[in-house]
Amino acid sequence: MNPSTVKSYLPWVVAVALFMEGLDTTIVNTAVPAIADGLQVAPLSLKAVVTSYILSLAVCIPVSGWMADRYGTRRVFGIAVAVFTFASILCGLAQNAPMLVAGRILQGVGAAMMMPVGRLAIIRTFPKSELLRAMNFVIIPALIGPLLGPTVGGLIVHWLSWHTIFFINVPVGLMALWLTHRYMPDYRGESQRPLDVVGLILFGSGAALLSWLLEIFGEHQIDAASAAMLLALSLSLLAAYVLHARETAHPLLRLALFRVRTFRVSVVGGFVTRLGVGGMPFLLPLLYQLGLGMPAWQSGLLMMPTAAAAMGMKFISSHLLARFGYRRILIVNTVMIGVVVCLFSLVTPATPIGLIVLLGLAMGFFNSLQYTSMNSMAFADIDTPDSSMASTISSSLQQMSMSFGLACGSLIAGWYLGDLPQTDRAAVTTALHSAFLTLGGLTMLSSLSFWSLRPGDGESVSRGNVRVTE
Repeated sequence: MNPSTVKSYLPWVVAVALFMEGLDTTIVNTAVPAIADGLQVAPLSLKAVVTSYILSLAVCIPVSGWMADRYGTRRVFGIAVAVFTFASILCGLAQNAPMLVAGRILQGVGAAMMMPVGRLAIIRTFPKSELLRAMNFVIIPALIGPLLGPTVGGLIVHWLSWHTIFFINVPVGLMALWLTHRYMPDYRGESQRPLDVVGLILFGSGAALLSWLLEIFGEHQIDAASAAMLLALSLSLLAAYVLHARETAHPLLRLALFRVRTFRVSVVGGFVTRLGVGGMPFLLPLLYQLGLGMPAWQSGLLMMPTAAAAMGMKFISSHLLARFGYRRILIVNTVMIGVVVCLFSLVTPATPIGLIVLLGLAMGFFNSLQYTSMNSMAFADIDTPDSSMASTISSSLQQMSMSFGLACGSLIAGWYLGDLPQTDRAAVTTALHSAFLTLGGLTMLSSLSFWSLRPGDGESVSRGNVRVTE
């Protein structure tokens, strides 16, 4: 296959698949009340529809790199898209909650392979000097999915059966399969390493249990003793994996990559930053609907400026990183995100809609620059043979950080609300304002994690300068 042809079409292959995944997730979240009504069950009982998907991701992402190295990126990515599409059909045909949960588990298996393997193909196709531009192109359609999801999902469940939301994936999936067959390169690992089954059991079960705890905490009644015991068990499994990885020759996730400074700061610093901002997509609709009394459709529209600004930033982020460098951008931008989060504490029923829209634009603008910087810098000093492992580790911890961020935001807001009822609009607004100030302060503090970077770190990506790393 002509390298120039691959470079031209590969970003479209990955982008279409990520668009399908992002659209599906946001549509399903929006449609949960309608699905519950259609299946004649309580909405909270459908929490498993979301958690089952998250659990599949947590368990299957770590093995995606090994599969790509062994069976090739084209085959694994194609199978992932096919599984996701087929699972979407099963979800659409579901007649009860257990059938729907089973379909969502299978969807999570497909999604777990798409993101890491797609990113791996991008990393191996483009030289580091072109990597930032390629990754920005890929992520834009992925942002369009969450932008359209709430609106499309709301319209579908209003006018059509909830089953229809899953069938939307079918034409998109078929297009992704055709593009994969035509333009996805077939990269394989230089050596056939064995699958670390013990590591998969330890890390997969620990990550799945931890993700499940974070997803259900606050949604279902679980006593503190049981929660503490399960938390200790999940952390023990993850700690056991760390010890196991140090002793085995071919670990599932090679933790030695954290010795690379840019990779370590990007992944760990990103994890800390997401603790502060990861809960905002959950807390802002609560502020708009419960705190300010807005209808759901208006709340959804107020989330759109954030996604729109995020897409706009992708067109200029490469120029900003080339001009100012990763260290300066990440330190200053993290503080700016914290400031914007704090400013949401000033939003009241008297706040003009225009100012709320401006805050949403600022949030999307700075968040987009942050994630672009962290995700691209992670691979600046990673050698090509290690790219598969780096992609797997990065994707695994990103998924866990999303769960942590959501849980962190909801727990802080719940702590400030205390025993007051959620029907008390003034109490909810006050609690959310306090949560925004706390999360904003945590985000600003997380900027300290990027001080260990050096001025020239990441230049192989931002400026195309190849240098020797320590």
